[in-house]
Amino acid sequence: MSRPTASAGPDRLPDAMALRVARGELPGLVLLVARGDEVRVDPIGTLTVDGTAPMRPDTLFRVTSMTKPVVAVAAMTLVEEGRLDLAEPIDRLLPELAGRRVLRRLDGPLDDTVEADRPTTVEDVLTFRIGHGMIFEPEFQPPYPVVTAADERGLAIGPPDPAVTLPPDEWLRRFGTLPLMHQPGDRWQYDTAAQVLGVLVSRAAGQPLPDLLRQRLFAPLGMVDTDFSVPLAQYDRLAGHYAADPETGELVARTISGPQRWTVPPTFPAGASGLVSTAVDYLAFARLLRDRGVHRGVRLLSEESVARMTANHLTPEQIAMAGPVLDGHGWGYGLAVEVTSEGTTPAPYGWTGGYGTGWFTDPGRDLIAIALTQTDNFLFNGGWDEVRKLV
Repeated sequence: MSRPTASAGPDRLPDAMALRVARGELPGLVLLVARGDEVRVDPIGTLTVDGTAPMRPDTLFRVTSMTKPVVAVAAMTLVEEGRLDLAEPIDRLLPELAGRRVLRRLDGPLDDTVEADRPTTVEDVLTFRIGHGMIFEPEFQPPYPVVTAADERGLAIGPPDPAVTLPPDEWLRRFGTLPLMHQPGDRWQYDTAAQVLGVLVSRAAGQPLPDLLRQRLFAPLGMVDTDFSVPLAQYDRLAGHYAADPETGELVARTISGPQRWTVPPTFPAGASGLVSTAVDYLAFARLLRDRGVHRGVRLLSEESVARMTANHLTPEQIAMAGPVLDGHGWGYGLAVEVTSEGTTPAPYGWTGGYGTGWFTDPGRDLIAIALTQTDNFLFNGGWDEVRKLV
């Protein structure tokens, strides 16, 4: 069989990704590029390393952190209805998190704390400035007392594996027993705020998070394949999940993310990382934001809400302190925003998922790009960067 070669024009991106598949970097992926009403979908490779079932336009993927902007949109629908207020403390709906204490030192004992300067607000949650999250320096999740205490409580702060196994109310109660790492509003930190947001919007709406998302987003947008679990009869559509062995580079199956986890509704529907979706489904979500809250002539979100979601809310200092996850980008509500994008207004925005998925929208060029794989290394070996460059 001949190896694919790079070409000019519209085929450059799929050909470049086919080369990566041919080199064994990943078994396959689905690419989607939309400009205006024109959409191109390229399924490339296979669902699994050793299998023959091809990637298809409707292949299912665990989109992990691409869940975050979806939950943020749901939150903004509640803001528009008056069930949430961006400036209000979260204490009304999340009393477990009232009266928080803050560590004097990030690496200090749990009882060496001061009072929080102010309550945490709804906007703090949306902008990931609640004062708690993943630590990347001096190392990833160092064994500080506040980190080990979260592990001991089963909070699963950080990557989507292992999954949270606690009911939402119990997760929140245990999280409320920890001090904050920083004062509310001071710093951007990844992940924890998205889990809190999932519980917050559920309580504000008075319904479980999966029901809320189906009612307000998935059903109106026609996202028929997006949910927190996969029907057993459809499980063969779910792409295999892999990571490269750090010593050999060989792709190794991640069995922790198998059918025992994804064919039953989760105990904790994770607002940070819990959704399964397809490229076509996620395009419907991306177009809702691109079209300033309108889907097929029906307004689901106000222009003002979309503008707030897709604008940077961080200071230059907060961006500089955010570490490798933001990598110099700003942050809106649940998604990253370009702040050095050649003067483009409005700025490009989007987010990625830790299992090897990515999405960005460039409103100035009326351009949406989605690349879905289930190979973790795609985000770190230049795959996603190459998608962005060629698009």
